[in-house]
Amino acid sequence: MPVKIRLQRHGKKGKPFYWVVAADARAKRDGKFLEKLGTYNPITNPAQIELNVDAAVKWLHNGAQPTETARRILSYKGVLLKHHLEGGVKKGALTQEQADAKFQAWLQEKENKIVAKKDSLAKGKHEAKTKALEAEKAYNEKRKADAIAKASTSAEDAETQTGEETNQVEA
Repeated sequence: MPVKIRLQRHGKKGKPFYWVVAADARAKRDGKFLEKLGTYNPITNPAQIELNVDAAVKWLHNGAQPTETARRILSYKGVLLKHHLEGGVKKGALTQEQADAKFQAWLQEKENKIVAKKDSLAKGKHEAKTKALEAEKAYNEKRKADAIAKASTSAEDAETQTGEETNQVEA
């Protein structure tokens, strides 16, 4: 029975939410699965991924083939790296402690990148909001100035008309 690691769609129309599952390759996309490995929410920025790394590595060791999108998700979360390092441990190229240290260092580096991206997104959002607020203030100031100029112009016109009427009465 060939096993695939793939995405199973959930969520409503236009708002996808996926489960990452190990399933028989012959099963329907949203049908029976062998084990739920995690979730993937592409709506958020950055995408929110929860994954059981050890279970995914176990399925990879047993010969499960990930789909293209699932492979990218597994790579993003470090499952493929851990699978690779455990292969090196089995071959005797490195010890389990060395493999764990390399994996933890990679996880820490990845977490720092994610935090930096979240910070830059928050900063960009704040700058855009500030810029929009300044533009709105400038627009409101211009409207006020135009209203004042229009009011003073209409007052001058009224005085001019009143002065012309008195001149005509005197004449």
